[in-house]
Amino acid sequence: MTTEQVLEIFRRTGGLKEGHFKLTSGLHSNEYFDKLQVLQYPEHTAALAAALAVKFDPRQIDVVVGPAYGGIILAYELARQLDKRAIFAVKGAGQMKLRKEFCLAPQERVLVAEDVITTGGSVKQVVELARGLGAHVVAVAALIDRSGGQAEVGAPLLALATLHVAKFDPADCPLCAQGVPLIET
Repeated sequence: MTTEQVLEIFRRTGGLKEGHFKLTSGLHSNEYFDKLQVLQYPEHTAALAAALAVKFDPRQIDVVVGPAYGGIILAYELARQLDKRAIFAVKGAGQMKLRKEFCLAPQERVLVAEDVITTGGSVKQVVELARGLGAHVVAVAALIDRSGGQAEVGAPLLALATLHVAKFDPADCPLCAQGVPLIET
């Protein structure tokens, strides 16, 4: 699947938005990838996960882990495509942790799945969590890497689309300076 095909799915479902957005990272941007607009459609989620799954050798993966909330649906579908177990991590006291129902065994081979990466902060916390439990993180899989390949996630990152999307520190945001209304994401 090409970058343009990925973006077309986001456009068709209303998942690619233009305006003035405050991202989860706190940064501002003129584009927002609303992954839930895409992931609510099983046919799109399956197609995107299938295109991502072919980038990995299922013999090298035991479990797919996604950060809540955006990574849960993708992690599940990616695990289904790879015929692996799927679990997710949640944020608690500022850090990612596994729900009490889940565990990672020492040396278990982990693929971390995330929908859209801007700074990679949540993904990096999941990578560190898995390693802290003795697991081996094989890679990070993402639908969109909006950092242009610059996000430091602590493991090799493979994305269906790697884009250079403008992001601004709130203090230096040209959209704020122009008085464009800010939309919280």
